[in-house]
Amino acid sequence: MNAVTKEQLIFKTIKHSDVEEMMLIELRAYTIPWSEGIIRDCIQAGYECQVARLDGEIVAYAFASIAAGESHLLNITVKPEVQGLGFGRRMLFHMLDLIQAQHVDTVYLEVRPSNKAARKLYRSVGFEQIGIRKGYYPDPQGREDAMVYQLLMFDGV
Repeated sequence: MNAVTKEQLIFKTIKHSDVEEMMLIELRAYTIPWSEGIIRDCIQAGYECQVARLDGEIVAYAFASIAAGESHLLNITVKPEVQGLGFGRRMLFHMLDLIQAQHVDTVYLEVRPSNKAARKLYRSVGFEQIGIRKGYYPDPQGREDAMVYQLLMFDGV
């Protein structure tokens, strides 16, 4: 895939009609994917739910809850066929822009220790590890811990 210009990647609020296409990505992207019900619940709850489309196809999506000056970045997923091409970074920056516009002071997230690419991305943006949640993630071999990260939001993030 050639370099994608900013204008070619279109971000929109997720709609229920996007869920079927998202589930096809979810099932390929994760050993233990989110269920359709979880995705629909995030939309129904009014979370910040965004999809990135390129040439009409979903290449990434993300969910964040926002309340009381804090945000929890729940998930960023990139279509497996285009991972490593910068779509995760673009989605993260898009989400941080939306979060910052709602006057959030701190963003939290959990990430698997085994997800080295995501950890590298989050650290490059300024997220810092603040803890561990033991046995947080289901895993085919049992449970995997979660590394808890936080980002203190300032102007210009």
